Amino acid sequence: MKKNNGNKPINRVAMYIIDVILFGLLLFADQCTKYLAIMKLKGNPAYVLYEGVLELDYLPNAGIALGMLQGQKFLILFVGVIFIAFILFFLLKVPAKRKFIAVHILLVMVIAGGIGNMIDRFRFDFVVDFISFVLINYPIFNVADCYITIAAVLLFILFLFVYKENDLDFLDFKQKKYREFT
Repeated sequence: MKKNNGNKPINRVAMYIIDVILFGLLLFADQCTKYLAIMKLKGNPAYVLYEGVLELDYLPNAGIALGMLQGQKFLILFVGVIFIAFILFFLLKVPAKRKFIAVHILLVMVIAGGIGNMIDRFRFDFVVDFISFVLINYPIFNVADCYITIAAVLLFILFLFVYKENDLDFLDFKQKKYREFT
């Protein structure tokens, strides 16, 4: 008979400590890559990693994804703070069970990516982008953008194909005492 350890509770405090450590490591990696991009790529031609496919090319981005909302720093920061607060609230609602460890990791990736880009906006009034996927002429992006995109795709897959409906009961914000009468 197969044992289901997914529902086994884990220490919530230890889980949050791991979340904070992971957040710190991800944020450090993002900021280091952006620092290197500024120091090594700014003012220089693109550095070709794989001809016709991938290049490193410094580009300050005063907007959001795909260059939208150029120059709207305060609006972008305001929306970013609200979004990160929502994700953090969601992270705190995730049950302390083994089956949700992946959700914790992915939400921390989203938060680290969002805060990494917000740090750039505070420091420089723009986000440092430097990864250029030239094969399909994709907009230049950075490591924080990778965190957010990869985590969002994996969260979508998890919630759509892995977790069952009753696994997601923690997302229901109705109070249980009123649910019985509706």
